[in-house]
Order: sequence, then structure tokens, then C-alpha cells
Amino acid sequence: MYYIFVVNGREDKAFIMDDLMPQLKEVNIEYEIYVTTGEGDATRFVRMYCDFHPLDNVCFVACGGTGTLSEVVNGVIGFKNKSVALLAYGAGNNFTLHFPERNFRSVKDMLEGETFVSDVIKCNNDYSINVINLGFDSMAAYYGAQYILAGKDKPYLRGTIRSIIFNRFNNYRIIVDGERMTRGTTMFCTIANASHYGQNYKCAPNAKMDDGLMEVEVNRSTSLLSFVIMYQFFKDGRHVTNAFCRRRMKFKSARHVEISSKSLIYLCVDGETVASRHFDIDIIDKAVTLQLPALRKEE
Repeated sequence: MYYIFVVNGREDKAFIMDDLMPQLKEVNIEYEIYVTTGEGDATRFVRMYCDFHPLDNVCFVACGGTGTLSEVVNGVIGFKNKSVALLAYGAGNNFTLHFPERNFRSVKDMLEGETFVSDVIKCNNDYSINVINLGFDSMAAYYGAQYILAGKDKPYLRGTIRSIIFNRFNNYRIIVDGERMTRGTTMFCTIANASHYGQNYKCAPNAKMDDGLMEVEVNRSTSLLSFVIMYQFFKDGRHVTNAFCRRRMKFKSARHVEISSKSLIYLCVDGETVASRHFDIDIIDKAVTLQLPALRKEE
């Protein structure tokens, strides 16, 4: 197996190489390192490499957060003899929370681990390994990115506050396996392959990454007080059994979701914002091979 470490090249991720290089000196593998140059570059690089080396057995190791992992996954989709691993250096590392018993910061554990064939979610022309979300939370991410570009302090806090005030009432048409899930306005919706997203919110505690299904949750618009109450349960996944939350939400395991609106929808695919007035979302069975780290050893 040949390993290619795809390292997030953002300035604030410079510490990744400091952590990675000493680990690579301790293992005996054939490898190379590619440092990304910007958003979408990991996907472009991986796809090009796969085009030129279609028969080679290669594991692409995403060194960054869930966004870097998602870009690498988007690059390998459709190619044989290619797998994906993760060394988690993100702010939240939400994807890793689906596998809490594994250490995603160790090269040695990654090499001693096992493969897992995962489903992915196809959203128009993009693929999600983790969670797709829309509504007030996707708008918070969108505003936060704008505030970063403007050089504002605490951009995501600003974005969240702005979105809570202005984006709790959204006019979406959401159809899940032929059933319309929305009547009136929608606060937010999550479509999950794995269990966590955002700031470590356990949005889909029942999600399985190899069952051929997405876990869809639609939250109708509600008062600010109800919103605050619900998020206490949403943080750790108790919303799926809590009666207060269930009266305000709909849940469904599904294979196809259609989302449309007369106005532009800002939707987050593994944390990256894409915009359209219409999204077709499908689960793709057993689409990517993941190299998971070895299970943590008991103390």
C-alpha cells in the first residue's frame, strides 16, 4: 500500500506538519505528502492522481478536519483500489465522534487498523461522508465565513446570533422518499450519514454509515424559547426520544431527499456551503473504503 498524506495547507494548520513528521519517522511505509493550496484543492489533486494511477493501491490520508476528509472522499469516489484515512486536526473533528473508541491522531494506529466500507450521500454533484444541514445553522456558517473575510472578531458567534434572529423561518419544500415533510416554515433540517456535526452536536444518534440509509430530521419553526430548550437536548442526541422535541420535529430513515425553494438555499455539505434552489440527495451504498485506526487499548 502506498500512502499519500493530504495536508490542509491553511496558515493556521501549520502545526500539522510538526505533529506528522515525527510520526512518519517511526514507521516503515512508502509515502508522499501533498499540502493543499486552497478550498477544493484536495479534491482536484486526489482525482487527478487517481486518473493517472488507476490500478495502484493507494490510501489517501486526510490531515485536517471533516472538511479536508470530505474533499478527499470526493476525489476518490468512482475509483478502484483507493481508500481514505483521517488524521484529525480540525476544530471539532465531528466525524471522529462517530468512532469514539478509535484514535484519529496516530499514524501507527491508522496503519494497524482495519478497513470499513462506508456509504456516502450524494447531493447534486457533491458527496458527503458526514452530515448535510440547512436552515438557521447552515446560514450561521455562511455568515461566519463572510465575517472571517471581513476580518471581524468572533465570526461564527456573530453568524450564529444573526442567523437565530433572521433565519429561523425558512420556506423549504422537503420531500423524503416521496413523503412531504414540511408544512409551514422550517427552522432547520439535518440529513446524516454519521452522527455528529457543527460544534459536536449529536444530531443523528441512530445513524449507521453502512446501512444504506440517511437519517433525516426536520425541525419546524418555533419560538426562541422553545429553540433554546430543544438545543439542550440536541447537543447530546436526546432530542430523538424527548417528547418536547419530538412534537416539533419529524424523523425518517430514507434513501432519497428532494429540497427546493423559490429563493436560494444555502446548504452545508460536511461544513462547506453550497447554494442552489433545488437539491437531489441520495444515499450511495458502500461507496468508499475507509481505513479506520485500531481500537484504543484499555488502560
